[in-house]
Amino acid sequence: MFILIMQFFWVYIDDLMGKGLSIWVILELLFYVSASLIPLALPLAILLSSLMTFGNMAESNELTALKSSGLSLLKIMRPLTLVVIGISFFTFYFANYVIPVANLKWHSLIYDIQNTKLSTLIKPGVYTTELDGYAIKVKSGSDSVFHGITIYDHSQQNALKTIKAKHAKIYRSVSGNYLFLDLRNGTIFEEMELANYEMLNIGLPNAGATSTHPDRISTFERATYKMNVTGFSLKRSDEAIFQDKFEMLNVFQINHATDSLHNRVVTMKKDFSKGVKSGFASFQTQALQNKNFHFDPSLGNQKASLVYYEDIPVEDKKLLMRDVISKLYQINENITNQSVFLETVGHEEDQFWIEFHRKFALTYAILVLFFVGAPLGALVKKGGFGAPVVIAALVFMIYFIILSIGDNLADTYVISPWAGMWMSGLFFTPIAIIVTYTANRDLPFFSRETWLGLLRKWRTAK
Repeated sequence: MFILIMQFFWVYIDDLMGKGLSIWVILELLFYVSASLIPLALPLAILLSSLMTFGNMAESNELTALKSSGLSLLKIMRPLTLVVIGISFFTFYFANYVIPVANLKWHSLIYDIQNTKLSTLIKPGVYTTELDGYAIKVKSGSDSVFHGITIYDHSQQNALKTIKAKHAKIYRSVSGNYLFLDLRNGTIFEEMELANYEMLNIGLPNAGATSTHPDRISTFERATYKMNVTGFSLKRSDEAIFQDKFEMLNVFQINHATDSLHNRVVTMKKDFSKGVKSGFASFQTQALQNKNFHFDPSLGNQKASLVYYEDIPVEDKKLLMRDVISKLYQINENITNQSVFLETVGHEEDQFWIEFHRKFALTYAILVLFFVGAPLGALVKKGGFGAPVVIAALVFMIYFIILSIGDNLADTYVISPWAGMWMSGLFFTPIAIIVTYTANRDLPFFSRETWLGLLRKWRTAK
């Protein structure tokens, strides 16, 4: 848990530093994050504890004494197997009902932290360049009131604005996407039509560089300056909006969400097909009373009756063909847009299924790694924090690498969600069976004869 929490801090350290947060806010965030990390920490905990337990028993000859009394390794493992099965069920319950709530809480809290006191980024006497396209420096002030503020706006490549004001107050928009500065008694310097101007390390124009581009200077008593800070923070803060994300749902809600998406896709396809047919001339022809028919596409929604193509005059046939060709181009464009949209909906559905299989796969991994760790401990016959920790670290490293590969392949839609989430568990299943078999028969795991015997038995059974 400590390692995983440190990994979380490594990702979000920029959002937590310099915000003046109380210790209770940090502890609350860690509480929610720790709850969401439990299913990932439990497989390593089960693997290490089973290795240490059976390694200690083998090292102190307790396994030998139990086996000499007629008990096999599987019977010795039976009580702990029941405990691990209970832990697996608890893990699934925790992942299904508790973790979605924890994810909702810590995502909302980290957003609030990112948006708390944005003005604390501005420190007196120091250039602030965290906001893309801007560099800000103030002489004094705190919270949202500053004095002697200078703003360098280089968000546009061909122009540079320098705003200086004696006083400034900072406000944030309701949506959180914009920052407003209420400036008093200031001057605006605008340098237009810039070419490749030199930049200092902080991203400001070199004051010593000469230029011939036009300038413009204006003064103001009071002005409001608007900055776009969309990329600085998350887009959503309302928990009600977060609740629809796949990470915030249990398996029953995910199943309901995927059914809704499927019904939505079916309805969209039917409506699109009807729209194509209703706008096509071959499906809606006009009733002709005489040979002087002139085709009018605007009358396509009236009640239609069959018209023979040979009965249509030549000029009307040309008009009809041009209309059909135009509609075909439009239909092709609509089909392309519809395909892209349906692909996006399909990817959204895959994300739900990834989270669905993740809950079951992590639960299964606890069982599999127990049947890897316990027999390995019996084979290695080493307890304590020496060999078991090294072996557990190596095994879990392989497990985590395969889990990450499967997760990334599923996220990028290279493989199906179930294959990506179950990849690590399926990889270790035959290893668990082989290790348990060799430890139960007291066979040397790295012996050539052991593997040849297993191969002969597999061929005989086949």
